[in-house]
Amino acid sequence: MISFLVDWLEYQRRRIVLKHVRGRYLDIGCGLNKAVTEYRSRGGDCIGVDVFNFGGADLIVEDTAKLDFPDASFETISFIACLNHIPNRGKVLDEAHRLLQPGGQVLITMIPPRLSAIWHWLIRPWDEDQTDRGMKQGEVWGISTSEITSLMQSSGLELVRHTRFVFGLNNLYIARKVSAKGY
Repeated sequence: MISFLVDWLEYQRRRIVLKHVRGRYLDIGCGLNKAVTEYRSRGGDCIGVDVFNFGGADLIVEDTAKLDFPDASFETISFIACLNHIPNRGKVLDEAHRLLQPGGQVLITMIPPRLSAIWHWLIRPWDEDQTDRGMKQGEVWGISTSEITSLMQSSGLELVRHTRFVFGLNNLYIARKVSAKGY
């Protein structure tokens, strides 16, 4: 039952993100790379990167705050249920800003911290992300809306839409690149 629920939730996150993806697409923290694979199957130009090899990423990197792509390479960048697992999340959002085309967008899915702690405790036996990799220093159990908004603003991104989904327990944040940040 829990395994089914994990798969269903992953599908719901991917579905809501892909509904908003446009243009060249980068998925940071892509895990098994299912969003990129689906977008690619529709003819989309995309790449998935991660710091841990779950077996699906197009590119494994040491640090997602230092990606080897030219400035303004992507129209859409997503973080699907992973930003809380990125200890240097502010620097990674700065890098996303650098990589976005003018007017480009960042899509983030996230659950609140308390709900995340409960969820991860429940699914730990069925979730390779938790059992194989574990939590590193700086990772947190979810991120609040106010912290997501603050991180975006610090990185030159403006929140343009916040939508709840999956019975209001998950959040989709859509931000766009609004400032030059000196790049």
